[in-house]
Parts: sequence; structure tokens; C-alpha cells
Amino acid sequence: MSFRVSIACTREQGERIGTGDDPFAERDEPPVLVADEPDESAPNDWVIHAYFERRPDPDDLAILRSLGIGEPAVEALGEDDWVTMSQRGLEPIRAGRFFVHTPTHPPDPAVINFEIDAGLAFGTGQHATTAGCLGMLDKMEREGAAFTNIADIGTGTGILAFAALKLWPRTKCIATDIDPVAVEVARENAAINGVALGHGPGELLLAVADGLDSAMLVARAPYELIIANILAAPLIELAPAMSKAVLRAGSVVLAGLLDHQAESVTSAYEAHGFELVEQGAGEWPVLLLWKTA
Repeated sequence: MSFRVSIACTREQGERIGTGDDPFAERDEPPVLVADEPDESAPNDWVIHAYFERRPDPDDLAILRSLGIGEPAVEALGEDDWVTMSQRGLEPIRAGRFFVHTPTHPPDPAVINFEIDAGLAFGTGQHATTAGCLGMLDKMEREGAAFTNIADIGTGTGILAFAALKLWPRTKCIATDIDPVAVEVARENAAINGVALGHGPGELLLAVADGLDSAMLVARAPYELIIANILAAPLIELAPAMSKAVLRAGSVVLAGLLDHQAESVTSAYEAHGFELVEQGAGEWPVLLLWKTA
């Protein structure tokens, strides 16, 4: 019998899942953790779900209390496989020409499909920032943008890098994340989705990096496009490094910020030679900026 344990959390707590040390690393048979935003009208009210193939014990519940808010709710899933259960609430996401789905949903032959397993669900496009970035990339390509050298900073499951390679199939693309586990997740997802790994055009290079602090990123620079779907504070901190890493007339797509943070993020980049081209609407705007100096 499998079990699901759910606990309320803030957006910040939810976004830590899968981006740092595994809180269950010392536990036998650790759960799979998934964080999501159940109600887009309450963008700071997230939920962490932990899927166990055994009954969670008091130590497991104590760890979950440290990750969220309040008391965790334990639910027995009966004889259903926990992967199937965890996928049930993950509806497909459509953004531009892209369709992001779990294995329980069939692909749409009319568009570009990405399959992400339930255990790797955080960052699959369920969050509005990922969907917004996919939509922005799609719009840029439709309007004639062309790139041959792209970086995806804070790649998570790799989806934005995969999308860039689909839109610009002759580009070289490097995707990095501060979390080695995330890089391995992106590697697995690349195999599932038929994304070629390597150093050449049409191939994806994966690396562990803290922001732009990486010998591989430096060796590949300057970039025509950098994508960064992270958080407002690190985006602001990265503005000087982004300016050095992007070609003049190059672009950055920035996301992971709330609407009230857009002005401060934009100002940080304007101070380093960028000009705002477009700001997406909604609670989670995506910023497109062009380097003018």
C-alpha cells in the first residue's frame, strides 16, 4: 500500500523542493516530493505532496512539518500505484506550440510535446512561470527571432532548454542548475524526450553551476539568448553577470518573479545596458529584455 502526505506551504517553501539538499536523504525508502500551486488566484498558497511506498512514520512527518506550514495530512492510496496517483492532479499544460504532459496523458500530434514523469513533476510547466516562458519563446520565434547560442540558467527539469532546441534546431544550448540532482533529472528528461546531448549545434550541454559562475558557461559566452526562470532576488543579483555574458543586441527572458517585483528586476537590468521589450501580464510576468549597450 502506498501513501500520500500533503502539507500547506508558501510559494518560497514549495520552490525549495528539488532545488537543495534532499531532506529525506538519510531515510530508508524516501518519498518522492512534488510541490504545486493549487489555486492561481492565491499565488502564495502552495502544497507539498510526499508519495511513500510505505506507511510514513513520525520522523517522516516531522521532516514534512519542517518543510511546510501546519500539520501534514496522511492519505492511504490503497492498491493504486503512487505514480499513477501523483499524476492524476497534473493536467497537461498548453503554451504556444508546446504541450507538457505526464505519461498518463497522450501526446498531441499537432504540437510539440514534452513528457515529464510524475516523480519529476515540479517545474514541468504546471507553474505559470514555466508556461509563460514557453509562450514567450514561441512568440519570439514566430516573430522572426533566430539564435545559435543559448543558455538556460536554473534549468530544473530542462524543459525550457528543450523548447529552445525545438524552436531553433541548429542552436547550441547549455543548461545549468545549482542542484546536481536537477541536472540529472534534466538528463533523464532529455532521454525521454529525444533531446540530443553534446557540444554541437542542435545538442544540449548540461552542467552544474551557481548562476553564471561556471567555466563551461564562460567558455560558451557570449550568448544571443539567456533564459532564467528562477526568483526575483537572484535575477537582480545576476544582472551584472548577465550583461557581460550576453552579446550586444542579445536578449534575456526572465521569470520566477511576481508582478510587484517586475519593476525592480527591470531596473536592475536597465542599469546594466538592457531595455525592456515586453512584460507578460498576470501574477507571474515574463520579462523580455534586449541588450542595447
